[in-house]
Amino acid sequence: MPRYRDVFRVPEFTPLFLGGAASAAAQTVAGLGLATLVFRATGSPLLAALAMFGPALAQLVGATTLLAAADRLPPRTALTAVALVFAAGTAAQALPGLPLAATFSLLFVQGLTGSVGNGVRGGLLNEILPRDRRLLGRSVLNMSVGVCQIAGFAAGGLLLALLSARGTLLTGAALYLAAALLARGGLSARAPRASGRPSPAETWRTNARLWSSPERRRVYVALWVPNGLVVGCESLFVPYDPEHAGLLFVCAGAGMLAGDTAVGRFVPDRWRGRLAAPLQMLLAAPYLLFFLRPALPLALAAVTVSAVGYAASLLYQERLMELVPDELSGHALGLHSSGMLTLQGLSATLAGGLAQLASTTTAMTLLAVTSLAVTLASAGKGKSAEPGTVNLVPRSR
Repeated sequence: MPRYRDVFRVPEFTPLFLGGAASAAAQTVAGLGLATLVFRATGSPLLAALAMFGPALAQLVGATTLLAAADRLPPRTALTAVALVFAAGTAAQALPGLPLAATFSLLFVQGLTGSVGNGVRGGLLNEILPRDRRLLGRSVLNMSVGVCQIAGFAAGGLLLALLSARGTLLTGAALYLAAALLARGGLSARAPRASGRPSPAETWRTNARLWSSPERRRVYVALWVPNGLVVGCESLFVPYDPEHAGLLFVCAGAGMLAGDTAVGRFVPDRWRGRLAAPLQMLLAAPYLLFFLRPALPLALAAVTVSAVGYAASLLYQERLMELVPDELSGHALGLHSSGMLTLQGLSATLAGGLAQLASTTTAMTLLAVTSLAVTLASAGKGKSAEPGTVNLVPRSR
């Protein structure tokens, strides 16, 4: 079984890892700062949730118009440009007196750009690492997100106290700039994985090709829907408990780190197919407790246990890569990221709307119940794998 040191021995993996970590830290710091700024200005849970997860909604537009660029641009140039766009947009959001419409317009541009960047990064990982190390490599990248969420939200809470929300946004912009420098200086120049010019028409054709397979469709739905609904629960941390929202996000990052570590490094191959659905049920079930508005220690424990279930995504991503040709790996992973983030944005919007109509705890409970129902319905359609196979995808009876 490959070890962590094996992936870090690959020269280009380290700058890819550090660049992704810097971007993740920037996203958490800037997202917390912007959500706090918007909530203080408007008092709206809906707008606060959209401020933190709004770029995800633009991913749908990017996935249907720009995603062909993920395999048709030089990876180093693309990753550098994406990080610079995020740095400039985040710095602009810190400008005093910036209208709310301009703030959300910048979020939309960042979301469009991010839809390409996620595909480029995922496809480049497949180029850098041998096939037998890719799951572990994705696990390490996911773990870095967990660590950076812990550090980012903890630092974000401190920065909010020391520098204000605008100072927190500027810190996020500086981290995005660091990601751009890491990509430019640490990655080698590579040719695009696919030939041809990126265009909306090519994006549509490739999306249709990927979506034409029933098995790939099942994997995408499993990657997008249950997780997206739980992110909707997380989007309400600020209105649920403004004073301890950063701590709740830290616990979510810690749980995700633990789950990715366990699945990526220690779970044997023969168990992986059986764990995907149970992990997604674990992801949603703890949020049922929020209907009772638990005390802070119990809420923190529930969030931590829940986030372990995010590791199910590693298993579904592994299956997705088995179902697509290498030259479309960036587009396929970009479609996954865009769809996942779009569902997260829609769920955050739904959560904010429900919270305004009812309460934050009611919204969390309804989203958790729906996530559990989707996972159980999908698992009920599956069949057990034959010996020696990995059956990660629910199959029709």
